[in-house]
Amino acid sequence: MGQNKSKARRYSLLLVLAAFIWGTAFVAQSMGMDHIGPCTFNATRSFIGSIALLPVIWFFSRKGGEKKTEKKKFWLLDKALLVGGAACGLMLSGGSLLQQMGLTSTSAGKAGFLTSLYIVIVPVLGVFLGRRAGFKVWIGVAIALVGAYLLSGNVSGEGFSIAWGDLMVIISALFFSLHILVIDHFSPRVDGVMLSCVQFFVAGVVSLVFALIFEKPALVDLLPAWGPLLYTGVLSSGVAYTLQIVGQQNVDPTVASLLMSLESVFAALSGWIVLGQPLSARELAGCVLVFGAVVLAQLPDKRKDVQDADH
Repeated sequence: MGQNKSKARRYSLLLVLAAFIWGTAFVAQSMGMDHIGPCTFNATRSFIGSIALLPVIWFFSRKGGEKKTEKKKFWLLDKALLVGGAACGLMLSGGSLLQQMGLTSTSAGKAGFLTSLYIVIVPVLGVFLGRRAGFKVWIGVAIALVGAYLLSGNVSGEGFSIAWGDLMVIISALFFSLHILVIDHFSPRVDGVMLSCVQFFVAGVVSLVFALIFEKPALVDLLPAWGPLLYTGVLSSGVAYTLQIVGQQNVDPTVASLLMSLESVFAALSGWIVLGQPLSARELAGCVLVFGAVVLAQLPDKRKDVQDADH
């Protein structure tokens, strides 16, 4: 029993590390757009993420000893992987592009907390898929809405309004929610790392199309942004996703989701420390409410746990 708990703690640290990478990536995303547009940035980081996962796929395809002959070569993609990768890539590109555009006029910390709304949105969307959300989830939704208002809402003589950048990030959270549901559908059917590799490639292609239409991407412009691009491409996409896969193998899904939601905290802290983007008292209160809603939505139902124990 003690060994199992120790093992779970070690893998929990991997998820915390993934959350740290994702949270600090908001700073890198913000810094990268000092040199290139959001579509160009997202296209480049997505392609880097896809390429970064190729060695991981190769490694896991080789690791397996006598069973490796049963594995498909990673370049032989089946229909489920292609369809799932395309669907995930479309949702990921939509969320990433909107988030990246929002970061042009909002802080990294606020973007991190507003993005974390996906953890509350997912169970709400699940209702339309026949999955009932518990009472705590609906309370979490209400608290999160209040928190989002404190973070983004402005009240003037003309009424309520939301800053454009914050609205983009909030809509991106909806795309990330759909992305999670699509992954939930396809991940049991295909290899997770290969699915991620395909989705990053698709996201890169979609972002590149928008970059060619709305921006003028040039190789010379990418050079000054090489640091943020490598950080978000290799670490945020490749490394953090692999950490998530490994960590979730030995951690309860509810606990894993809660640990990964810490990216919103790391985003706010890194934005404050690195970019000098302090949050006002009102915005800090909004952060606390949003994070509290995230925690509440992930807490297990005690009554359900008792029923499961009885069975």
